Amino acid sequence: MFSFVLRKLGYGLLVIFGVVSLVFFLFNILPGDPARMMLGQRADKESVDRIHKELGLDRPVSTQYFNYLNDISPLSFYSTTQTSYFYFDKQKYTSAVTLLNLGTTKIVLKKPYLRQSYQSKRNVSEMLSEALPNTIILALASILFAFVVGVILGSISSIYINTWVDRLIQVITSIGMSLPSFFAAIIIAWFFAFKLSDWTHLSMFGSLKVVDDMGEGEHICLKNLILPALTLGIRPLAVITELTKSTMHDVFQQDYIRTAKAKGLSTFQVIYHHALKNTLNPVITAVSGWFASLVAGAVFVEYIFDWKGMGVVIVNSLETYDFPVIMASLLVVCIFLVLINIVTDIIYGYLDPQVKQKQ
Repeated sequence: MFSFVLRKLGYGLLVIFGVVSLVFFLFNILPGDPARMMLGQRADKESVDRIHKELGLDRPVSTQYFNYLNDISPLSFYSTTQTSYFYFDKQKYTSAVTLLNLGTTKIVLKKPYLRQSYQSKRNVSEMLSEALPNTIILALASILFAFVVGVILGSISSIYINTWVDRLIQVITSIGMSLPSFFAAIIIAWFFAFKLSDWTHLSMFGSLKVVDDMGEGEHICLKNLILPALTLGIRPLAVITELTKSTMHDVFQQDYIRTAKAKGLSTFQVIYHHALKNTLNPVITAVSGWFASLVAGAVFVEYIFDWKGMGVVIVNSLETYDFPVIMASLLVVCIFLVLINIVTDIIYGYLDPQVKQKQ
């Protein structure tokens, strides 16, 4: 088991390294001068050159690349004689834990430094630490909604298979699978928060935390979570419904189900006490995969509903060419996806030893 976990961690690190490298070189060949973005297009050449030197943009791309890796890596090299640290946060390096002294160079353990925003001058890590929890909460609410409703609809569809009830649920799931998230967000916001606002009392825009009417502080507003979670949960809802239906239909053909029915148990008792337990195994597998994808795929939904998560941060950064924020956001999403997949594989390997042998 230990070697299996190490192998999965190694694969995950390779994926993260590949994404970091791809993102870095991609954003270094895109048009646009960060110095002029910060100073304005009419900035004089001396000011532009000074910003280039401060950001390390006057150095070769290879040097910038290795310095970037050194910044974002928890295990870093730190030169005690270097006067210009490119983008290094000096306070983080001086407060880091020294692991090894190599003359004028130290190997230190520190918090990853994701650099500063070109526009707001804030540390990117602070910006993402405010946005990421909102995205995770939205993804959790969406997958919980999809799981509960999907299992119920799938169970009903399997009971009334090939009837009008089953066909109606199939129509709903087909629409859910084919409807793009950004289009669904617009339709749902217009219908529930505009046309039916007098009954639903829902807002088209709003995040988890809102400022009270007196402007004296923030409070949590859970009703702002309803429409984004509904929109983001439509596609996994369709998948979970169809998967539950097909799996439960197969379970219904098993001998122990026939025995339970012969004992006089009601349909609800048969499903709840016997069929559902064996049905949920593949469903939980689908849920784990969809949860990871929801974190990455919430960009348009968050932006349309003005949900203050990673989506809004990424879109705003793309509009202003704020490369450090975009690069760090992609890195965080990648790490999150890799961790979810690793945890899922480890759980599968623990529950089914054959998985470890195959992989």
